[in-house]
Amino acid sequence: MAALTSMDLTGKKVIIRVDFNVPLDDDFKVTDDTRIQAAVPTIKEVLNKGAAVILMSHLGRPKNGPEEKFSLKHVVPVLADRLGQDVIMAEDVVEADAVKNVLQLQAGQVLLLENLRFHKEETKGDEGFAKKLAQFADVYINDAFGTAHRAHASTAIIADQFADDSKAFGLLMEKEVNNLNKVLSEPEKPFTAIIGGAKISGKIDVINQLIEKVDYLLIGGGMAYTFLKALGFETASSLVEDDKIDVAKAAIEKSAGSGTTLIIPVDSVCADAFSEDANTYVSTDQNVNEGWMGLDIGPKTIDRYQEVILKSKTILWNGPMGVFEMNAFQKGTVSVAEAVAEATSNGAYSLIGGGDSVAAVKQFGFEDKVSYISTGGGAMLEFMEGKVLPGIAAIGAGS
Repeated sequence: MAALTSMDLTGKKVIIRVDFNVPLDDDFKVTDDTRIQAAVPTIKEVLNKGAAVILMSHLGRPKNGPEEKFSLKHVVPVLADRLGQDVIMAEDVVEADAVKNVLQLQAGQVLLLENLRFHKEETKGDEGFAKKLAQFADVYINDAFGTAHRAHASTAIIADQFADDSKAFGLLMEKEVNNLNKVLSEPEKPFTAIIGGAKISGKIDVINQLIEKVDYLLIGGGMAYTFLKALGFETASSLVEDDKIDVAKAAIEKSAGSGTTLIIPVDSVCADAFSEDANTYVSTDQNVNEGWMGLDIGPKTIDRYQEVILKSKTILWNGPMGVFEMNAFQKGTVSVAEAVAEATSNGAYSLIGGGDSVAAVKQFGFEDKVSYISTGGGAMLEFMEGKVLPGIAAIGAGS
């Protein structure tokens, strides 16, 4: 694998897989351009090296070919503004308009292909589709960590069409891999992982991996009630995955036989409905009253979690502590964010990943108070599970 910063790209055409899967409002305006901003350094690096840039990305999950609401043309104004230059938009991906624009593309120009997922061949990892994309360029750069866990045509299969010295990670991808490796391979102790979110399914493999690595594992969010029920507590109307109770029990038993302290909420903010206007009470123990549901960690849990976080030297956070979108149930998430920010200011290394926890950190103003925010959700989880990500392995470096 080559390093982007040392590549000679003068006069070359470089195709870059970026992640422009950004949220749009009803008027097709970008509401959060974080992912676009994250790709800018790589694009500018390639342009500054005297190359022409061809960008490819997906947006949303179109079902049957082109759909107006999933067209990447909607991101062009924001991208052009962030780059400080015009962006050419192709009307298709590998058909006539894309071919014409690629042939006419000059050094210093930027061309954005239409949504890759307008073609089913993209998600199927079709080799013929990948070859058509590869024929557009001399060099391939993968800068889309958020899709690195997918063996799609543009993220993994295309890399096989380029020699080792003609493919590389983008600057964002390199940062993602380096920061995750820093947490998983070289953590300064004590190492604390905070895992939240609605469900234990999808995260149990990560939890089991972390039990072997961390000193403290703090559980929050809806998934906590599956753990609580596994321990025999009353969870009432709280979110519980009954088919995962044995899985939660096994994780609890595994932690008991390891050097990891697994900590589960000792109290909850409970509501009589899943609503901002619901009646609430704070439980005095780990039981939830009949007819009520736990929607956030309680004050005693907050105190315990903050105590652990503040003495930690490495912190990994994935998933909120409660339904932070509602004011009544956001204190747990805010309090954890405050503690992570304070620990970071005191010298700890903190990595935040996963859509909801990243959204919470940004919403509450802690974006610049943590060490690193990952752009990958599923990719980050699979990396933490120890899996080899196709988009990374294809460039020549496994996880």
